[in-house]
Amino acid sequence: MKILKKSQERTEEDRRELTRMVQEIIDNVRVNKDAALKDYGRKFDQCEREFIRVSKEEVEEAYKELTSEEIEDLKAAAANIRAFAQAQKETVKPLENFSPMPGIFLGHRIIPVESCCCYVPGGNYPLYSTALMLIIPAKVAGVGRVTACSPVMKGTGKINAKTLAAMDIAGVDEIYAVGGAQAIAAFSYGTDEIAPVDMIVGPGNRFVTEAKRQCYGQVGIDFVAGPSEVLVIADGSGTPAIVAADLLAQSEHDVNAKGMVVTTNEAFGYAVMDEVEKQLQVLPTAEIARKSWETYGEVVVVESLEEAVKIVNTYAPEHLELNVKAPDALIPILCNYGSLFIGENTAEVFGDYASGTNHTLPTLKAARYTGGVWVGTFLKTCTHQTMTPEAMKKLAPLVSRLADGEGLMGHKQAADIRYKK
Repeated sequence: MKILKKSQERTEEDRRELTRMVQEIIDNVRVNKDAALKDYGRKFDQCEREFIRVSKEEVEEAYKELTSEEIEDLKAAAANIRAFAQAQKETVKPLENFSPMPGIFLGHRIIPVESCCCYVPGGNYPLYSTALMLIIPAKVAGVGRVTACSPVMKGTGKINAKTLAAMDIAGVDEIYAVGGAQAIAAFSYGTDEIAPVDMIVGPGNRFVTEAKRQCYGQVGIDFVAGPSEVLVIADGSGTPAIVAADLLAQSEHDVNAKGMVVTTNEAFGYAVMDEVEKQLQVLPTAEIARKSWETYGEVVVVESLEEAVKIVNTYAPEHLELNVKAPDALIPILCNYGSLFIGENTAEVFGDYASGTNHTLPTLKAARYTGGVWVGTFLKTCTHQTMTPEAMKKLAPLVSRLADGEGLMGHKQAADIRYKK
């Protein structure tokens, strides 16, 4: 393996201060409720809203700020996301009357969570696409109460108009103008205006992420996410300018994002690096993208595509692109990634917005043990069982012996009393 461009190692930031600050925010919201939310709104966003919940009139006003094309674009993207979520839901089936032995009948139901909050970031950019990605699968899953929140645009007291429209098009039930760790605390524990939810999903800054970590247990979460990532496997058969564009698309998210190329062709690796520099000269978001690329960008040359796969499975990237002539040979041996983009035509940004798959994905190696947000994120598989008297009599002695072996005599008695009856 040869490294053409090395990434700076991510140091473990001092979490103690972050943990303390977020815990203080959570405690304040739990005690002071809406008053705390409004104080934080004034402090961080110069927000003077009287009510945290967004009214129907505000949503209607938001639509008026958009062109008909912008509205239709949101609806088109929503249609693809909804269609894929519905297809995914069809793969999650209830199970009835499975019988491991005569007289025992087992099964499971697929039950949606009763309520959720979809956190839509609003920091560097208004990520209205995230509203579609979170709310639509929740509604398709059948969640009874789907809420959403997003920070206001500083000094305005309003959520971005396109974000509000996206939330409405996705079918949200309630919208709240609040963000940050305080929003996570509010939806976890409840305030005067905000009833608590069962699950919180969505990305956010390190304060939001830490708040989700601290509130987990009180509320369910999707996962704890970090900076965005893309890794491209390339054999040199593709177009360097296209790979460079995909790397910069991720790099512009924030200064901690990561773009990485693993290639079997050294000349291609250098060509991609040259293209990155060319495109940075004209990219409007170059200030963030350049810092991200210079700090965390990486280009590695390997001997074979099999070696590239080993690197990928160890790194477990959020987004994985296969820019190779024969991708089908690699797919069966790739097991750790958030979402896969096969072939040069399949840009990662298509998945970010409108192809239909979800863009809320695991980062920082979390793809080793979880996939991204999907309709199943909001569904519970809950088992049930029943048995005949004959089956009970056959099973009870076995259970009695097993319980006795563990020393759990109450368990043994619960089996024995039925058998004796």
